[in-house]
Amino acid sequence: MAPVLGPVLVAGAGPVGLTAALALARRGVPVTVLEAEPGLAAESRASTFHPPSLEMLDGLGVLDPLLERGLVSRTFQYRERRGGVVAELDLAVLAGDTPYPFRVQCEQGKFTPILRDHLVAAGGEVRFGAAVRTVLPGPDGVEVATSAGDRVRGAWLIGADGAGSAVRQDLGIDFEGMTYPERFLVASTRTAVEDLLPGIAAVNYVFDPGEWLVLLRTPDHWRVLFPTPEGTPDAEELARLPERLRGVADAAWDVAHASLYRVHQRVAETFRTGRVLLAGDAAHVNNPLGGMGMNSGIHDAVLLAGALADVLAGGPEAALDAVSAARRDVARSFVGRLTHANWERMRDPAGYRDELRRLAGDPAEARRYLLRTSMIASLRDVA
Repeated sequence: MAPVLGPVLVAGAGPVGLTAALALARRGVPVTVLEAEPGLAAESRASTFHPPSLEMLDGLGVLDPLLERGLVSRTFQYRERRGGVVAELDLAVLAGDTPYPFRVQCEQGKFTPILRDHLVAAGGEVRFGAAVRTVLPGPDGVEVATSAGDRVRGAWLIGADGAGSAVRQDLGIDFEGMTYPERFLVASTRTAVEDLLPGIAAVNYVFDPGEWLVLLRTPDHWRVLFPTPEGTPDAEELARLPERLRGVADAAWDVAHASLYRVHQRVAETFRTGRVLLAGDAAHVNNPLGGMGMNSGIHDAVLLAGALADVLAGGPEAALDAVSAARRDVARSFVGRLTHANWERMRDPAGYRDELRRLAGDPAEARRYLLRTSMIASLRDVA
């Protein structure tokens, strides 16, 4: 096809939408991001960056400022609630597989301003208070109506507007999957958990037959994630949070913020229809155990934007179809499968402890395991 003039539109100024926009701008593609809110979201939300995401962000020129704001985490632990460390795994065994054999812990609210600033410097545009409401696709472009009351036309549209994506819904794309029985309660605390639990890593998955949990350190806070039974009022669960925290360590916890949310495992029936692409939570959602949601969305953004830039330069659309199909397959058969397995293991870790201890003591086995949990194996063949 002949090169197409006009901007690419991106719905959503979260980490996925802004990454896609920056990847396009770096290729010289005019891009406009349409964001529903009056500014970038400040909530903590996702906070883990895996090695292949760091590689991609380095390619976009935004890794150094992320490292300046984030916390490098080379190890993570599986722990018993009342029995100490089951196993500690060290990402250093991936040094031959990636230049970044570690995770970076940084709340997405610290990351999105980096993306926005680099996008604007590269010639991209971000419009706030302009949620995409309706999508009018055509054979040679896409027009959207926004909450600001205007219509914006682009050559293509990338829907990165979250799990409740108006882009996906307006196009009638099914979002098949399931909702987990528990809600997840996430609390951010200013309490120095490393003093309460000496030797704890920055990322910890804690087994307990009655109440498993996750402990994550970010630059400003520790975050604690608890499963919470369905059917109880939110206010009741938030009121008993201090008691649950004292069950982790008997202290007065300083809670900065807490919220409850439902967790889903869903994948869109297609990531491409005509001149519209879906990425990130608009295309697939999963439980947060393993920190794969934002990371897989960043991978969507970079790979789809790269393929789209090739099309806009005159390349075949078949390559874009292939990338879209591959990303959907990763969402279904890799991210969905691993995160659901993580949930099952946290609920019933019987027999898993011995496997973890064996992994921790065998660098070759640990490498094979960490290639999957770091998401390297979702992007390339590894021996």
